Amino acid sequence: MNIVDEIKNALADLAIPEKAEFFPKFFKTGKGEYGEGDLFLGVTVPDQRKIAKEFYPKISLKDLSQLLSSPYHEHRLTALIMLVYQFEKSREQSVKKTIVDFYLNHLEHINNWDLVDTSCYKILGRYVFENQEEELLRKLSLSDVMWHKRIAVVGTMYHIKKDCFALTKEFVQQNLHHPHDLMHKANGWLLREMGNRDQAELISFLNQHYHQMPRTCLRYAIEKLDENLRQDYLKGRI
Repeated sequence: MNIVDEIKNALADLAIPEKAEFFPKFFKTGKGEYGEGDLFLGVTVPDQRKIAKEFYPKISLKDLSQLLSSPYHEHRLTALIMLVYQFEKSREQSVKKTIVDFYLNHLEHINNWDLVDTSCYKILGRYVFENQEEELLRKLSLSDVMWHKRIAVVGTMYHIKKDCFALTKEFVQQNLHHPHDLMHKANGWLLREMGNRDQAELISFLNQHYHQMPRTCLRYAIEKLDENLRQDYLKGRI
């Protein structure tokens, strides 16, 4: 039995029928929805992380590619978690670059919000920050594919953790009027995280743009502000 089959069998053993029934509804897999056609085994994320920790030191990128190409959501997420572990454990820049190239070459399989959010800033965002290669994220932000745009803005989480906010603000402003609420939520979330690090930066951005922000984005962005200030933004009093 090869390692991919071992991982698939290990995940299958942890499948919970009730979760397998619930996840397709939660991740919007119906016709015309953002996760249309995605398949689920019913494995929880903590259990996937246990499997990933066991197998990541010994799986190759070739085998990860096979797992990441699976129609089953848990196969793809477990593959991405292992890829994150490999990236974080690597001390060689050439290996990190290979992992980043692998990630970019498999974007078509990183096609739901949890797959994006679990992996993008820990791999791509960190690499961009440490190597000043902002164009990698900027290209994705300009893509017509929503998941690419989400990878770009969530990828700046690593920058926010380093108190660098320019790229986040650029991408949020660029895609402020995207039609999908998954982008509104992502934009608002990253603005909120920026505010957690530097509230003055958030306030400055809000004062310039909040009248044009989709309501969901605004609500996410102001969630941690003082209640009176929150109400001022919600009611347009600023």
